[in-house]
Amino acid sequence: MKITIGGFDGMHLAHMQLIKKSDAYIVIEKNSTLTPYFDRIFYESKMLELLELKNIKHLSKDEFIEKLKNYGIKKIVIGYDFKFGKKRSGNIKDLKKAFEVEVIEEIKHKNIPVHSHIIRTFIKNNEITKANELLGHTYKIKGSKIKGQGLGSKELLPTINIALLHNYALPQGVFFTKTNDNFSVTFIGKRSTDGNFSIETHILNGEWKMENGKLINIEFLQFIRNNRKFDDLKELKKQILKDKESALKRMKYYQH
Repeated sequence: MKITIGGFDGMHLAHMQLIKKSDAYIVIEKNSTLTPYFDRIFYESKMLELLELKNIKHLSKDEFIEKLKNYGIKKIVIGYDFKFGKKRSGNIKDLKKAFEVEVIEEIKHKNIPVHSHIIRTFIKNNEITKANELLGHTYKIKGSKIKGQGLGSKELLPTINIALLHNYALPQGVFFTKTNDNFSVTFIGKRSTDGNFSIETHILNGEWKMENGKLINIEFLQFIRNNRKFDDLKELKKQILKDKESALKRMKYYQH
């Protein structure tokens, strides 16, 4: 069996090169913020194991290799910078003593190296389009519906308030998104109304009335604007309607 192994945070373009060349993959979970835990399963049938870093970081490089042998591995496809074992003491030369090893060199997209830390920087800087290009898919977060202020449906626009399931890397601002496969506008940041941090999404073309606790998936398509403070609800609503109009124009492009 030919496998690949790594953190795979983001399941980005470079990770896909490794996975496509392998029969299966092993994930090392180390507080990932792009695709934590089972968010990574795009090729579910190919996922062999998810190992918590905290449970294996004590293993020496030789002990780690012995653990891999238990999976019946004959060949490993690995990224050029892969390290393993206690204090990252193991490297590709050590793997070659036990397995046949194929090394994939650094992958670039539009001359930008494809690495998780670069994608996280793009996301935090609201450069959603660039992040999505390096990921090879739209950036997604998951959460559950929670009770909001109640102002949306009464004074502004109805929104779904979300509590995240994991510690995701987050942009902050207003975004054109998809929420549970419905086009939407999503706000992330401190609300003008009470100064509290929130994640709220307004559905453009579907049902927004959902029970609390329902699983919510948000895909980030495009950045609309940065956050700003509004002095009153009238001014805030005026801007929200502009945001909605901007999103509706973008939605027409995606529907063609």
